Amino acid sequence: MKIKNETKAQGAKGTIPTCELTLLQAIEHVVEISKDSKLSDETLKKMEREVSLLSERLGITSQQVILFCICMEKGPRHIEFDNFADHLGINKIRALSFADDIDALVRRRLLKYRNVNDEEQMDIPMNVIKDLKHNVINDAPLRKGLDCFGLFEAIKQLFDDLGDDAITPKSLYEELRILFQDNPQVQFVKVVEEILFDDREDFLLLILFCHLQVNEDDDDVRFHQMEEIFSSSAEFCSAKAKLRSDEHPLIANGYIQHRCEEGIASPTRFQLTAYSKLTLLSEMKLSNSEERIADVIKASDLAPKQMFYEEANRRQVEELSSFLVPKKYDEIRSRMKIAGFRTGFACLFYGGPGTGKTETAYQLARETGRDIMVVDVPQIKSKWVGDSEKNIKALFDRYRGLVQKSGKFLQDGVLGKPAPILLFNEADAIIGIRKQGASSAIDKMENSIQNIILQEMEALDGIMIATTNLTENLDTAFERRFLYKICFEKPDPSVRQRLWQSMMPGLTDADAYSLASSYDFSGGQIENISRKATINAILHGEDCNELTRLKEYCDSERLNHQSKKKIGFGVV
Repeated sequence: MKIKNETKAQGAKGTIPTCELTLLQAIEHVVEISKDSKLSDETLKKMEREVSLLSERLGITSQQVILFCICMEKGPRHIEFDNFADHLGINKIRALSFADDIDALVRRRLLKYRNVNDEEQMDIPMNVIKDLKHNVINDAPLRKGLDCFGLFEAIKQLFDDLGDDAITPKSLYEELRILFQDNPQVQFVKVVEEILFDDREDFLLLILFCHLQVNEDDDDVRFHQMEEIFSSSAEFCSAKAKLRSDEHPLIANGYIQHRCEEGIASPTRFQLTAYSKLTLLSEMKLSNSEERIADVIKASDLAPKQMFYEEANRRQVEELSSFLVPKKYDEIRSRMKIAGFRTGFACLFYGGPGTGKTETAYQLARETGRDIMVVDVPQIKSKWVGDSEKNIKALFDRYRGLVQKSGKFLQDGVLGKPAPILLFNEADAIIGIRKQGASSAIDKMENSIQNIILQEMEALDGIMIATTNLTENLDTAFERRFLYKICFEKPDPSVRQRLWQSMMPGLTDADAYSLASSYDFSGGQIENISRKATINAILHGEDCNELTRLKEYCDSERLNHQSKKKIGFGVV
């Protein structure tokens, strides 16, 4: 393959037109002209066409072209900085000033260091020699405007270079930072850039874990895989000690964790947490059961709803709401920590169906500006033995990560995002009385799930709310771990009247009072009847506020309610 260049060579007799000049011929000319030249201006002018051609084809600067040509002459193995001094006729001090250009040639993968801890000798990779023999060269890899998949391909290449001793840990860090700066549109980059790392090695370690997860499908990282990112054995030993003892910042902040086998955490094996997979690697669509067991609803997406309570309920809910206001919450936590108390807020909302337990949790989240993580309790229990325990651990890991990401204040002094609420809705199935002498696999699994939840509640550093229709089956170990317990009673007639009129504004006071006094309904039942009346009004043109028709709906609702039977913990 000939160089496609229409420019004709001019000058001395015997020169080859640029359109016919091969890469090896251009390199040979540069080597000949630069010999003992001290890189004078006159010499640079003599080899301008060859250097320009090579610069364009190789994607490197003019000075890097000259250094690469010298490496081709002195190599392809055991190239040293002294070779540049000897060839150009300069002193060794000046030759050492080429270090940055050599690093650039290594990053371009036209050179590689012989040893990652020894930057004094370089080799030319055999694939580069082979390409030059055939007058071709691989283009410089595209590093800008990437999507997440392209970004991780570039990350893989950089870690491959590190493994091949082509770059140092310091160079890897610098290259990754440049790669991130060039691709701010990638969500992975946005999330990583928000993390405040203690040092360079912490950044490299987290990127290594993400690289191994995405590019190698490796969720079981050992110490020997981490060693190459550290510049010295002392730094590596220090990091190992912190990882073993859970003192490493990446563990403390919920990004990586010990890998567990049969419920036992290994001190030498690690993996990304579920929180990291869901936040750092959201674009990679990693499929795992942890994603399905809880949804996070933003506070801004929660619709306001007027709530009606009995007087005792109202006081309890208002008191809890005042505690959860971010500024007051942070103050209470600080004082509890100083006093040696646990700082978690675990709350139990109990009472009959339709009494407002779940909606109260939503409104507390909305009013205090907190996102709410809603757990799908049935999804926790998996048909695969052992997965249920993994699911519940992953759930709390994810919540812990969200809490740790929240904070009192951002760096600019603006109030930060408050800690979210963890909601176990209809939690009867997982906070019931533990089975004594459990022998079946299912019973053992349920006991194991409950034990994990009890341990997590003991160490809770956030806000947890559980709702339940039944309390007679509540395990006493759970009961004492709930700091606040609020009983949601069915509304009295005066509250029911307000409920009727809030849901059906066209009702007269007399009609609303008649319905409220005649039917002992919960708010959920009143809402059902109001919806039914509205639907029939739309379909058939009926007056949705007509009292006789509303009483028919009430009788039907009461009949359906009486026919329901309890099955296990729930009501169907």
